[in-house]
Amino acid sequence: MDLSKLFSRGADRNADEIAHDELAAALKSNACVLVDVREPREFSAGHIAGAINMPLSRFDPSRLPDGKAVVLICRSGARSASALSRARAAGHANVLHYRHGVIGWTNAGGEFV
Repeated sequence: MDLSKLFSRGADRNADEIAHDELAAALKSNACVLVDVREPREFSAGHIAGAINMPLSRFDPSRLPDGKAVVLICRSGARSASALSRARAAGHANVLHYRHGVIGWTNAGGEFV
């Protein structure tokens, strides 16, 4: 699915990022796949419901899910930005990252399981 149909992009917004409200809405409507690139021990300690774990230490863009937009997330945004760069270099255009990470997600009131 084309990301431009899912998320608004203002002139002041980085085209590689997704805002909290957009991510919450996309998850609620099942419009994207959330890929958590934290390590397994971090993921098992708590994550956003429905996220799949693809640790950055073993991240392979060819294993990203097809058919839906993909949003990458980590603890604070650095690892998801790195995974995004790898995904884009491998030709994946329908990938964004949530730059605030799970820290920002929970600080904004997002649920964590």
